[in-house]
Order: sequence, then structure tokens, then C-alpha cells
Amino acid sequence: MPAKQVENRRYLVPVNTASTQQLFTDCLVIGAGIAGLRAALEAAQSCSVTLLCKGTLSDSNTWNAQGEWGTDFDRTDGQIDISLEGGHSHARVIHAHGDSTGRGIAETLSHRVRQTQTINIIENFYTIDLLTDVGGECIGTIGRRPSGSLQIIWAGATLLATGGAGRLYRETTNPECATADGLAMAWRAGAVLRDMEFMQFHPTTLYVAGASRALMTETLRGEGAILRDGDGEPFMKEYDPAGELAPRDVVSRAILDRMLKTGATHVYLDIRHFDKPHFQRRFPLISELCESFDIDISKDLIPVRPSAHYMIGGVKADKNAATNIPQLFACGEVASTGLHGANRLGSNSLLEGLVFGKIAGQSAVEVVNGHKPEYHRMQVAVPPSDRSRLDAEDVRNSLRALMWRNVGITRQETPLTEAAEIITFWQRYVMDKVFTAPFGWECQNMLTVAGLMAHTANERKESRGVHYRQDYPDRDDKNFAKHIELKRE
Repeated sequence: MPAKQVENRRYLVPVNTASTQQLFTDCLVIGAGIAGLRAALEAAQSCSVTLLCKGTLSDSNTWNAQGEWGTDFDRTDGQIDISLEGGHSHARVIHAHGDSTGRGIAETLSHRVRQTQTINIIENFYTIDLLTDVGGECIGTIGRRPSGSLQIIWAGATLLATGGAGRLYRETTNPECATADGLAMAWRAGAVLRDMEFMQFHPTTLYVAGASRALMTETLRGEGAILRDGDGEPFMKEYDPAGELAPRDVVSRAILDRMLKTGATHVYLDIRHFDKPHFQRRFPLISELCESFDIDISKDLIPVRPSAHYMIGGVKADKNAATNIPQLFACGEVASTGLHGANRLGSNSLLEGLVFGKIAGQSAVEVVNGHKPEYHRMQVAVPPSDRSRLDAEDVRNSLRALMWRNVGITRQETPLTEAAEIITFWQRYVMDKVFTAPFGWECQNMLTVAGLMAHTANERKESRGVHYRQDYPDRDDKNFAKHIELKRE
């Protein structure tokens, strides 16, 4: 277990059913990425569903995924195109609209969700905490409505599909909504979190100062793109025989090492040998992005560097998507099903979201049909704090820089220990406060999860998959061929 966190509150806000608007539903789905959408559609066949979106239906990580009911997958002469990506031994990835696969699938699912009468969609709803009864069962949630007032939603079954935690890092491919909310609220509710040290970094994201880190899909390297350093030299063969098609963790570390050796802030992706018209058709999103920054792919190199991309760890869930908390299920990136091992292969996240989203929906229906929830009055006060208040925006920015620097692609004991100590200090002055808006709650969630990640990264004294320790560079099956699990005391 990690050192006891400074915060020991069960809820981030006071809970009072007597003065809070309430809503009732059979099945509650929190999150509108591919897993949440699929779960909602499955459950809606047999019961009423309420689908909560932190933003809108188009604000999830799924929309950024680059490689169905009616999804228009790319074809040549009537046959679906299949691509090769890093770490794959065979071409096995299909795409929709070139490099917009996630968006293609999400649009299809969103359209069906909006057409399903038994699904009540609430957009711009910030879920603050899961509600549990005295027996530890999940009975719903409390959150902030678009109007700003709090609302309690009671549910016979609750599905957590809130996505990942990429925004804990300064450099990330993730949208602004990926602030580890689901992981933190599950932790406070007593869920088991597993493999929190396993954060995957994508090796090639566009590096333009002041711009977001847009993904340069792995398929580019699968189709012949070359990584070059600042001197124009290809370097991947020096690090792995597979070169540009080595697994993501290997490529990320190779790029980082090359940057350190050359004193550069980035390396380059060379696609000058690509046929430009074909590239524009095959990768329309990347083509448009490059053009917006005056990068002519027929003449110019594309500046890239690694960024935090996918949270492999998460809420422990079994083959039925069930967590250790009765009536609470988890699917998608927020869940740890074990499917990805210690190093997720590209494209598998969308598959997992679809498969476990369906499973979670089925499991929720079974609970709703076989269990009649008992709702009762709740009143939980949060004591006021007399400690000084830190600026939440400054803490968030500093935390993201700290995580990138100390709990990033390569790790060592001293920086990890330092990170844990600094996070604990911040927690002392942030976790005891009661915020009234999402920005503050996000800061509290980020601090909670970052502390757990720093702890488990320090505890795993070996290198395995995406977790690389410079002071323990070898895999240690004798002591660490196991999961590291955490549960709030």
C-alpha cells in the first residue's frame, strides 16, 4: 500500500439528498467514448439508460484514435484495407477515413445512441463522486449539472467508462477531459486499482511550440516513414532490429535517448518519399494538420517527440467488467482487464472498448433485472479547512511538468521519491478544500492519481513493458511477475 495520502475524505463535496435534485435510472453510464457508447446501446435493449458526458459526445479520446454498425471502413477494389503497425508481426489494422478511425466509429455509435429512445443523454455533466451505501454497494453518483447545481442520480447499476489520465503529463495526445476523474472517484469509493505504473507513451506526436501534441499515426511508420535525428541521420536500427516498427516503448526510449545525446527538443519523421496525392487521401487528418503549419511533406521533415498516450492500468475489472464494488462495472481505458499486458499494441484499445463495452452493458442488465436497489437519505458533511489555499491552476501545471520529468518514459528511484514527496505536499493544501467547479475537482483527482502512479512506479523495481527503470533495466520475474494492486484504507 502507498503511504497514506493526505486526503482522507470519502467525497469531494457535501452530499445531502434532502436539498439536492434527484434523478432515477436503471443503468447509469459515465463516459461517452467508444466503451461508454457501446455499453449504453447494449443496456438500452433491456432497460432505461442515462448516459453522462463530461463534455459532449465528441470530446473523448476515441475521436482522436487513428487506426461497426455502418462504419465506413477504407477499402480497395471492394476489399477492406489492412495495415501494419509497430510491434505487429502481421498486418491486422483496419481504418476508417484514413487516419480518423476512432472518429468514424464514434460517429456511428453516437448516431445510434441519439436514435435510441431508452437512452437519456446528459451532456456537460461533471461527475464528482460515486455514491455507495453502508454495505459498500454503488447506488449512483453525484455531479454538477450544466446549470451549475448539484444533482444526484440513483442507479440500479453504474458503468464507469471515463477514459484515461493523459492530462497528468505536460506532453500528451489526450484531450483536455482526460484528467483521471474516473480513476480517482473509483479509488475514493473503495475500488481496487491495478497496474497504475503502466502509462504508455506514443513515440511520434507533432512537436510545434505552442500547439497541442497531435498524433502522427503509427501506420506512417508501418508504410515506410523513417525517423531521423537533427543531423538527418536515421537511428532506429541502432536501438532495435525492427527499426521504425519496434514496439512503442522501444521507439519512445530511442527518441528520448537521441534527443539527450544531440541536445535536441525533438527528432523528425521523414515521409518525403511518399506519394503526396496518395498521402493526402490515405491520411487526410495529418495532411491537413501539416499544411496548417506550412509543412510540405514532399520537401520537409515532420518534427516529432513522444507524449503520454494510453493508461494501461486502471480500475480492476474481471471478464464480466465487474469491479470489487457491487453494482459497479468498468470498461475501456479506465479499466484494468489485463487484456493489454504491460505494453498495449496499437489499435487494441478500440477493440477492447467495443468488446468490454458490450460485456459491461450485458452485466449491468443482469444486475438491474435481479436486484432491486434501496435508496435512502444521505447526508455527508465536509469539514471546513483552515489551511492556506494553493492556486489550482499553478498546481496543475506544475504537476504535469513534474510527472513528465520524474514519472515519464524512463524512471529512477530518486526522481520517483521526489515526485511522491512533492505531490504529498500539494495534496496537503488542495485535497482538504471544497471546490464548486470542475477545474478544482479535476486538480484534486489529478493529484490523487498522480500520487498512486508515482508510488507504484517506485515500488516496481524492474523494467517491464512500458515501465522502464534506468536503475533496474532488466525484467525480474522472480519478484515482479505480478500485478500491483491498491485499495483505499
